[in-house]
Amino acid sequence: MPNEGKFFELFNQHADLCVKGATEMLALMNNFDDLDNRVHAIEGIEKQADRVTHETIELLHKTFITPIDRDDIHQLITRMDDILDLLEDVAQTISLYDIKAITIEARRLAELCLACAEKVKVAVGLLHNMDNSRQILTICTEIDRLESDADHVMRAAMSKLFRDEPDVRNLIKLKAIYEILETVTDRCEDVANIIEGIIVENA
Repeated sequence: MPNEGKFFELFNQHADLCVKGATEMLALMNNFDDLDNRVHAIEGIEKQADRVTHETIELLHKTFITPIDRDDIHQLITRMDDILDLLEDVAQTISLYDIKAITIEARRLAELCLACAEKVKVAVGLLHNMDNSRQILTICTEIDRLESDADHVMRAAMSKLFRDEPDVRNLIKLKAIYEILETVTDRCEDVANIIEGIIVENA
């Protein structure tokens, strides 16, 4: 049985795909002219991430001694996979609902999703060495702050939507987009919480 495997390499691959997916999402929000290609690109990135997740879990079953707790490995890769699943949900919802224009608030939430994903990538990239624990915990705090910012943006967006949007169908569509985007930042915060737990257990 292998003694550790390449778990950190797989975490890094997945975190990189999270950033790519969030980058595509923000590009989609900034330009609807290329909607179909952006949606297709996000779906492709999500499928790559699924393969990395599957490889990680498969390796977990084959590995006798893991570098960190087995449950932490499973939780970390699963929550990271949720990030890309949700980004794919946003892209597909925009396409299926035939949304013609996006709001400033949705764009701001997409920016916060990307910022969170970038922080996740940095934290995951440092996780192989517990000497980085202080730096990792600082990044996790930054992810928590970004998630809090996303909460504020969504609450303001919902208030504006119910106050100003005359078309009920459009209101329902945008409400769904806001909620999924905000949930992306929740999943990033979940990843940060798992990483904090790993640091506490191993530092």
